Amino acid sequence: MIPTREVYWNIDHVWLMYALLGPTTLIFCYGWYRRYKLWRMGQSDITRRQHVKQRLIAFVVYVLGHKRMIRERYSGWSHFLLFAGFIILFIATLVVMVHEDFGLHIMQGAFYLVFQSFIVDVFGFLAIMGTLMLMGKRYISRPSRLYRNVPERPGAQRQKAWEDATLLLLILLILITGFLLEGLRIAATHDPWGRWSPVGWALARGVEKWLSVAAMRSAHRILWWFHMAIVYGFIGWLPYTKLIHIFTSAANVYFRSLEPTGAMLKPIDIETSERLGTARIEDFTWKDLLDLDACTECGRCQQECPATATAKPLSPKTLILDLREALHHRAEEGTRERTDPLVGTFIREETLWSCTTCMACMEACPVFIEHIPKIVNMRRYLVMEEARCPDLMAEALKSLEDRGHPFRGTTSSRTDWCQDLSVAHISDVAHPDYLLWVGCTSALNDRNQKVVRALARLLDRAGVRYGILGQHERCTGDPARRMGHEYLFEQIVRENIRQLDQYGVRKIVTPCPHCFNCFRHEYPQFGGHYEVVHHSQLLAELVSEGRLTPEPMISKRITYHDPCYLGRYNGIYEESRRVIRACATNGIREMQKCREQAFCCGAGGGLMWTEELGARINHERVTHALETGADIVAVSCPFCMIMLEDGAKAKADERSMQVLDIAEILSQALTQPERGS
Repeated sequence: MIPTREVYWNIDHVWLMYALLGPTTLIFCYGWYRRYKLWRMGQSDITRRQHVKQRLIAFVVYVLGHKRMIRERYSGWSHFLLFAGFIILFIATLVVMVHEDFGLHIMQGAFYLVFQSFIVDVFGFLAIMGTLMLMGKRYISRPSRLYRNVPERPGAQRQKAWEDATLLLLILLILITGFLLEGLRIAATHDPWGRWSPVGWALARGVEKWLSVAAMRSAHRILWWFHMAIVYGFIGWLPYTKLIHIFTSAANVYFRSLEPTGAMLKPIDIETSERLGTARIEDFTWKDLLDLDACTECGRCQQECPATATAKPLSPKTLILDLREALHHRAEEGTRERTDPLVGTFIREETLWSCTTCMACMEACPVFIEHIPKIVNMRRYLVMEEARCPDLMAEALKSLEDRGHPFRGTTSSRTDWCQDLSVAHISDVAHPDYLLWVGCTSALNDRNQKVVRALARLLDRAGVRYGILGQHERCTGDPARRMGHEYLFEQIVRENIRQLDQYGVRKIVTPCPHCFNCFRHEYPQFGGHYEVVHHSQLLAELVSEGRLTPEPMISKRITYHDPCYLGRYNGIYEESRRVIRACATNGIREMQKCREQAFCCGAGGGLMWTEELGARINHERVTHALETGADIVAVSCPFCMIMLEDGAKAKADERSMQVLDIAEILSQALTQPERGS
């Protein structure tokens, strides 16, 4: 006897199932059409349709493989169990349709026993376990990241809680009734292949003790139609609920940006653009609008955001949900040409100015939602169209425009740091290896001048031929772009490119990750192509080549702070650590939040030049460093140097901690043993 089973055993009027499938499909498709119309309101972005092979690989890795999702083991694996279970159950349903409705009779033999019986049962059970784990997470442990950190309109939270609970219960009910149907069928028919369905067989053993065959047949028939009704109801309701993310998040991963993280901000065609920046919801691209419906509301972005952690009026999750509300409000407005502005109606202005652009939210998001470009584009509108930004930021932008740097009131010059050093202008160096781009924060800040002096001595000792622009150097424009003044940024970039080309510069080394990222990823948008290295990369290379030979002599305990614009923006984590390990006898004591999950120093996004709301981000980061028991916080960014040294002074009552750049640590290890260690 060939192993198989009757598909519609005990069921009459099967035609009714197919008759109901039609309206269910129409309701489902109409829900999708409504969403599609919303996304179509956005601006064009043809780059999202290119590079199909790369996108398919990303789909396999991040959607099917859950690569980002399972970073958090409990949430990730519970979601994966539910996801994998439903994928297998969906395939099994297709097999039934092909077998019965197309007459191909594939549901028999070994395939029926191994896949259609055993594997389907196992994965169905795992789906139940995943659902129960998700319910436990939401209703027992109740992590705060699942909920907004700002007040919502009255009734919204209650409605959302009702929908969440109903959806989870509905999924659980579909899975359980499916197994009960299987158990009733196996028990009533004494299925000889029942043992291949372990969950159904176990239920059959229990059912046959309590019910007669006639009762089992009646219960099976009633439960079959009930199961079908809730499945159809679930399918029809799905596009109108948050579970639409089953499809939109997968699409979002497929259409994610394939540009390097540091190149995600795009130039504006200032001369032809009707509006500079994003004022209204339809100013976003269609992919931005897809982002809003792709959000799973998991709160991982909120959990990693330094602004949220320090009680500022910004939660990346809430930002996306507020923009989603604006999108749906736009749909309700119908054909009105002019819609409500985003900032002031749906988004608080101070929310936008609380972002450090550290990229922690985008690194944490399992479905690749792009928060930072949205924030910067809304800033662009405020700054360039309405001349609105915090007063201190406005002063920094004014200084940047007038003096070529954002440090209003400084009396330092670009060359104060090297007055007693033999550092030459790039035009006076024969066949230079690099242009040393010092950067505003290194050249004009007293503390960072010591860092760049140490770096210059190291380059001299290693025999690197380099020069500087001196008084001709100006800001790369990075602060202007992050604050939203794209017009000023483009002016600065074009002037810098003209000057660099004038001196024939092709290779640049800089101690500033912000300058490094700007040269590496943003200058090419305007025709400026250079080979750019960060000083951590060059120093690590010089040590590995033996051109700098430190002795591990620093015995103090060292921890290292990853700069956002070096780490998350450019994926550079190891080079600074290699330099430190070459100098330290005790290695590195890593902070709990390090590498991809590192906590921002608080200076990015223009926040260096404004007053912080809430607790100070740099104080929080210094607390992380103190928890390691370290005596030294190593940095490789002048912004981080200023912020963490300020934080260390504020925490001096707890325990003194020194902040040193990796160039200073390497310089110490090349001179003499540490005193008092």
